[in-house]
Amino acid sequence: MSEDKALSPPVDPVSAGIKGRCPRCGQGKMFDGFIKLPKHCTNCGLDYSFVDTGEGPAVLVMLLVGFIVVGLALWTEVTLAPPLWLHFILWIPLALILCLTALRTMKGILIALQYKHNAAEGQIDRSAKSK
Repeated sequence: MSEDKALSPPVDPVSAGIKGRCPRCGQGKMFDGFIKLPKHCTNCGLDYSFVDTGEGPAVLVMLLVGFIVVGLALWTEVTLAPPLWLHFILWIPLALILCLTALRTMKGILIALQYKHNAAEGQIDRSAKSK
């Protein structure tokens, strides 16, 4: 990502990610749908081509939600011993709701943190080896 020349007040990346707002101006929408990014911010024109979240948000959400849902299901089984059909009715919708709500939030936070820290693809410094 090239150096940003825009004059905008600093935006907290976590709050911008949670609200789904532009990481530079904090006003424009970050998403053009559920988790699809637009080409640029509608307010300040920030080009979102620097974004490379990969599978990071999805993996983090699956791990966190899996930990919560499996923990609750185990606790419920040990304490109440409900029938299997009740587990399906309780935990499958809960897992879906938690995953879908957390995915957008985690992706927004990751994008805002990438912008704040000027994250880019790693490169090997070959000049250090030749010395």
